[in-house]
Order: sequence, then structure tokens, then C-alpha cells
Amino acid sequence: MTPQADISGWAALLTAILVLLGASLTLIGSLGLLRLHRFYDRVHAPTLGTTLGIGSVLIASMIYFSVLQQRPVIHEILITVFVTLTTPITLMVLVRAALFRDEAAAIMPEANQTKVVREREADEPEAGSDGASPRP
Repeated sequence: MTPQADISGWAALLTAILVLLGASLTLIGSLGLLRLHRFYDRVHAPTLGTTLGIGSVLIASMIYFSVLQQRPVIHEILITVFVTLTTPITLMVLVRAALFRDEAAAIMPEANQTKVVREREADEPEAGSDGASPRP
């Protein structure tokens, strides 16, 4: 590839539009991560931004290099498949782990508190021969 690529105007324009669209979608997903408050909302916004944003950038890359090399460049399809499969799977794993954690905390809140109290009592010295009263 030469430093000054000679591609047609339509390919350059379409590539530029897709790259800007992908960057914008990824930026929106990142802003959603910063602005949203609940975990379940925060994990959703970057997932959509990543999938759609990277998809747009990869389509732009396919168009640009296919026009530049005058042959179809399809190795970006493999990248698209991996991103499309791994991003939603990661989202589901994170959300299920958070749901499991939330359900466990909701089912046994007093059991967790009892365990903490027992651990504190085991660390504290008992009232003994010196006549000191135990700490509250």
C-alpha cells in the first residue's frame, strides 16, 4: 500500500461516514456507562455501543481495503463474528452473576449479618478474671 492511496470518491465518502458513525455509537455507549446509575443499565449501553460501533468500523474497513486492493477483503467478517458473539455473551454472564449476587443477598440478609456478628464475637476477648465488661 502506498502512502497516498488512490481510491474513488464514493468509497472514501462511504468509509468516512461509516467510521464516524461507528465512533459516534461507541462514544454514546461510553457516555451511557458514565451517566447511568444502576449496574444493569450501565452494562447495557456499552454493549450496544461496542457491537454497533465496531460493526460500522469493520464494514468501513472492508469497503476501503476491497476498493484499494481491487479484490474482496473478507477477514473482517471473522472479526465481526467474534465481536458479535462475545460481547452479548459477556453481557449475559455479567448480568447473571449480578442477579445471583442480588438474589443471594435478598434471601439471606440476616444469615450474613449473624455470621459477621459471630466473627466479631470470636475476635473479642471474653470478660474474665480482671473484671472488665465485654465491649458492646
